[in-house]
Amino acid sequence: MAYDESLAARIRDHLGDDPALTEKKMFGGIAFMIAGNMAVGVHGDDLMVRSSPEDHDVILTRPGVRQFDMTGRPMRGWVVVESALIADDDILSGWIDEGIEFARTLAPK
Repeated sequence: MAYDESLAARIRDHLGDDPALTEKKMFGGIAFMIAGNMAVGVHGDDLMVRSSPEDHDVILTRPGVRQFDMTGRPMRGWVVVESALIADDDILSGWIDEGIEFARTLAPK
């Protein structure tokens, strides 16, 4: 599956030139990693966001959010935000910041 290059470019623009940032193709899309830990990614035209497993159930109650599940074994702390919702730059920025904030809590890889 191809991923939305335009969305990936919007994420890059938001992240700027953070020296801890790397990109890696995965899940049929692209992931943005902070110190080796995935923070956000693009799958198709949707945004993948990594967050605290403890906050997972609350995050799933937000509009336009669903469980990330490609294998039939969903993981807590991984969600997908539908493309229609992230068309708004402020909403996209909030989700990116949330993913980055959580990734920074993890030990570097």
